[in-house]
Amino acid sequence: MQQTIQSVAGPIHAKIILPGSKAITKRALLLSALAEGVSEISGISINSATLAMIKALHQLGIAIQLDEQSKSCIIAGGGGKFPKKQATVWCEKSQAIFQYLLASCAASGGVYYFDGPAPFAEKTSMQLLNILIRQGIQLIPSDVKKMPFTLVGAESLDGSEVTFNKPLHHEIVSALLMITPFARSPFTIHLPDGMDHPNIDMTCTMMAEYGVLVHRVHQAQLMVPIPQRYQAKDYTVEPDFALAAYFFAAAAVTGGEISIQPTKHSLSKQPSSKFISILEKMGCHVLETHTGLTIQGREKLQGIEVSMRKFSDTFLALVAIAPFAKSATRIAHIGNICQKEHERMIAIKGGLIKMGVHVETGNDWIKIFPTTPKACSLNILSDYRLGMAFAIIGLKVPGITIENSEGIKNIYPDFFKIWNHLGEDININA
Repeated sequence: MQQTIQSVAGPIHAKIILPGSKAITKRALLLSALAEGVSEISGISINSATLAMIKALHQLGIAIQLDEQSKSCIIAGGGGKFPKKQATVWCEKSQAIFQYLLASCAASGGVYYFDGPAPFAEKTSMQLLNILIRQGIQLIPSDVKKMPFTLVGAESLDGSEVTFNKPLHHEIVSALLMITPFARSPFTIHLPDGMDHPNIDMTCTMMAEYGVLVHRVHQAQLMVPIPQRYQAKDYTVEPDFALAAYFFAAAAVTGGEISIQPTKHSLSKQPSSKFISILEKMGCHVLETHTGLTIQGREKLQGIEVSMRKFSDTFLALVAIAPFAKSATRIAHIGNICQKEHERMIAIKGGLIKMGVHVETGNDWIKIFPTTPKACSLNILSDYRLGMAFAIIGLKVPGITIENSEGIKNIYPDFFKIWNHLGEDININA
């Protein structure tokens, strides 16, 4: 699928209601399903992964009433146990949701058949399965390496010490953390040296909001006392700051302004909210009022040097702004965080060079020099963040065409519909 970006003649002015954070949405859904009582979640992110998780929770017997129009749902929690003791759980292409459901079924004491689409089924999380086996679950077949398989949950997990000696994905830690209150003894989780991921902090914060406290003994050790239980609550999901970064970047490069719904970015659980401080350092102005959060661009932007170790998912938005700054921008600590971000750095470098932008790179850094990019066609290989970064440049450079843009539409179906109207003074519900 090919998409040509509509350039703008001057500063943009738009007010946008952004969807909720995907990371917070999926945690809120599971915590509400594990809670005692009825919760209402508002501002949820409606996408294929969210819908798949809601369907899976339905299959497990959790009563959920979803209103896609108002982006809200009501969930009757099971108090840590799923009502259905036998169920088939279909896992769509989301490792995080698969891991969340795997862990919560392990603590529920039923018999659950897990399956999913190929080749996703080949990516079964053996790290998490091995931990759960030591906690008392059984697998059929016992030597399982991929889906499908049957999980026989434990009525109560053992708890005690869990030590991770090798690097692991933060979602495995989050999945395990959220079921720790249902163990026979307190869980103490030892993380690998140097592992300090803000999304683990997000999980701990949300657990506390639902009534379960996690004690951080020190940076690499987490302890969850028992007995504790999640309590139902009305929960509002923050707007998605990872998506907001691209819209805010649009305001920055055009010298215009973008407003989203009212929210205090300094109190956000999302590491992506730190992108706003980068824009301030480049010269943008930030306004927080009861009517919304606004980013105002400036005629001239200042290049900066910044480490993005804690919020690398927004580095492509900064890369897209950098050619239009009056001095060079150097972004460090990308490849050390996540292999996917390292691959994206290679891809964005190739795209910038094709547009005539002067770029230098190292193992985990990229430096972009002030340049006037030229029009070209860019293949994003269905990487939605790469596509949104090129879309930022396309606002200033007529003739930018994105190939394989379907990846963006899969995540944010109305992205181009909204983006290509940013040159108008509009109010948009994204």
